[in-house]
Amino acid sequence: MQEFLELLGNVVPSLLQGTVVTLQLAAVSLALGVAIGLPAGLGRVYGPRWLQRVIGVYITVFQGTPLLIQLFMVYYGLPDVGITFSRFAAAYLTLGLNSGAYQAEYLRGALQSVGEGQMTAARAIGMSKGQAIRSIILPQALRLVLPTWSNEAIAMLKYTAVVFLIAVPDLMGQAKIMAAKYFAPIAIYMIVAVFYLVLVGIAYLILRQVERRAQIPGLTGEVE
Repeated sequence: MQEFLELLGNVVPSLLQGTVVTLQLAAVSLALGVAIGLPAGLGRVYGPRWLQRVIGVYITVFQGTPLLIQLFMVYYGLPDVGITFSRFAAAYLTLGLNSGAYQAEYLRGALQSVGEGQMTAARAIGMSKGQAIRSIILPQALRLVLPTWSNEAIAMLKYTAVVFLIAVPDLMGQAKIMAAKYFAPIAIYMIVAVFYLVLVGIAYLILRQVERRAQIPGLTGEVE
């Protein structure tokens, strides 16, 4: 036990530094995913047929291939055609594009769950299609999609673990360094697992509170 406590004292500061990087990666990647997924989801539902097909190809590629392959293609593959990214830029871009594909589909489902009669009513009172989407359909869809988006946010905390393979010093990256330094991989990775459990638990509690506040009375069920 004494040895474990000494190990804990030695590795926790580095793991905390890695945790900050993990949170930064997750936050930026989710924000980039929203920036991509929101217009992609709208285009998937309301865009012209050619745009729907283009977005469909993007979603199929990023949902149908492993995240690790996507990361390697961005970091190691693109330099072959003259496009080079730093480790962090490659991590942000890959995670953001991957998240954007999923978020686009989540939003598509939420948009389609809003009754078609609301669009008809909006057009009947003189609104353009764009005004109806912006003022009536989208605000409801964003609230409806929140529970599913919360799962994406929580998953992103775990997805970031792959970036240690391109030497990004996130939580897993620091764990790898500490495991090699102290020759105690099992103990260190168990500690890291606890870190992830705490991060996910905190994120879950925060997002559940946000979901409660964002419920549409009479349209969404109670969040327990």
